[in-house]
Amino acid sequence: MMEKRRILAVGAHAGDMEISCGAVLIKEAQQGKEVHLLHLSRGGRGHFRKSPEEYGQQKEEEARECAQRMGAHVHFLEYMDAEVPDSEEARLAVTEVIREVKPDVVIAHWRSSLHRDHAVAHRVTDDAILWAALEGIGNGPVWRKVRRTLFTENWEDPEGFNPYLYVDATDFREAWRDAVQAYELFRGGVSSFDYLGYYDGLGKVRGAQVGAGWAQAFGVFPWQQRQKIQSLTG
Repeated sequence: MMEKRRILAVGAHAGDMEISCGAVLIKEAQQGKEVHLLHLSRGGRGHFRKSPEEYGQQKEEEARECAQRMGAHVHFLEYMDAEVPDSEEARLAVTEVIREVKPDVVIAHWRSSLHRDHAVAHRVTDDAILWAALEGIGNGPVWRKVRRTLFTENWEDPEGFNPYLYVDATDFREAWRDAVQAYELFRGGVSSFDYLGYYDGLGKVRGAQVGAGWAQAFGVFPWQQRQKIQSLTG
């Protein structure tokens, strides 16, 4: 029997991965992949009326509900919003989750961001993928089978991001809209920024670019854009 394929999406805050690539994750889950979400922080400092502790607890509950709607597993680290550390400790924590989940694909934030937590999450995740494959670092058996690293298209991570891989998620758009609205943030109750409208509209644009009704796009490292072919015509 073939081993089940697994995907791990690592976000700085609860909601980051769901809103930016959740439709693709739902598609993968419904096609039999095992999908995991890892939130480095719950993102509790984003509410204008609630304390970080109260909103953080709310976001954890919302993240669990969203993951259930998506058909995904969810994991949490205990870092505070705006304080995700660029540290060995954080790298080891993500390393251990990678070894536990054993993903074939890891999805993360792009390397440049308006939000310091996103940029830190990128560096921490990138190093953790390497550390997970090395003996003598952290706990648990090594995992060397991460075959692909992808980066989501997030409105706060625009500098240098170029969409490279497009996934047709037309048939999963409505399931995604339903799932992410487990978060008050994406129902319009926290921020004046129209997250759902933005990412839904972006999906239309990305779909139009590749002849699909609706799509979500991912970036890759520049070195991953190299493709070997035998001929220009075949």
